[in-house]
Amino acid sequence: MTHAGPTDELAGPTDELPYRLVATDLDGTLLRPDHTVSARTRDALAAATAAGAAHIVVTGRTVPVARHILDDLGYQGLAVCGQGAQLYHAGEHRLLTSVTLDRQVALLALEKIEAEIGPLSLAAARDGLDGEVLFGEGYRMDHEGMPLVPFTDPAELWSQPISKLYIQHAELGDDALADAARTAAGGLVGVTMAGTGLVELLPLGLTKATGLSLAARRLGMTADDAIAFGDMPNDIPMFGWAKHAVAMANAHRDLKAVADEITASNAEDGIAVVLERLFPAARR
Repeated sequence: MTHAGPTDELAGPTDELPYRLVATDLDGTLLRPDHTVSARTRDALAAATAAGAAHIVVTGRTVPVARHILDDLGYQGLAVCGQGAQLYHAGEHRLLTSVTLDRQVALLALEKIEAEIGPLSLAAARDGLDGEVLFGEGYRMDHEGMPLVPFTDPAELWSQPISKLYIQHAELGDDALADAARTAAGGLVGVTMAGTGLVELLPLGLTKATGLSLAARRLGMTADDAIAFGDMPNDIPMFGWAKHAVAMANAHRDLKAVADEITASNAEDGIAVVLERLFPAARR
């Protein structure tokens, strides 16, 4: 699987390409339900990059949680991780930029949310290439690949810089929890839903779009060059940024509502279906 790296010199006749930048989410989008990428999708991405386009992974996973997947894919380019907080050079295993969540602001946000809806179960992603995910009592942590460390003393949560917080509620579902958190603390932190059981608190204003725009600038590209694929509400800002936005058939209803196009599911090679249409060399 060959991907363009962080360079302004992209091979191929870029003036003839429908899009010079292909941005894909990982979970529920590029990855099938078994967390693999099909041969068809690999071939379609390889054809697009061979034609001169750049492929950028844009994921809610922080670098430590995404790195093993990128390595398994043989991915060598830029990856936007942590909902836009981290720009990672996969080929060099190097963190280029990182934004952390102000811990005092995060604590105040939690106090405001809990004042409205009651106690939350918490987890936190520590910053850095090897940052662990700390999780407290009651937090349902069943997400593959996370470097998990349990905590019992709340002070541990704030002892080191963090990229984001994960919150869960004993009674509220993900959509209701995200709405409640946004209402209570949306002026302090960003609130997004990245998947089942993954309601996250982020630095205010940080989104996948901010991270992707930074990566695109490094490649000498703009939003007009980009097609984006995703499946969850955390992809909405990226959809608003890219020229063309494609939701998977398995996508959350809120993302489908703002998509330009809906393709097949991640289990049915939805990315390949679109790329094969746009890049003739990708057709099987």
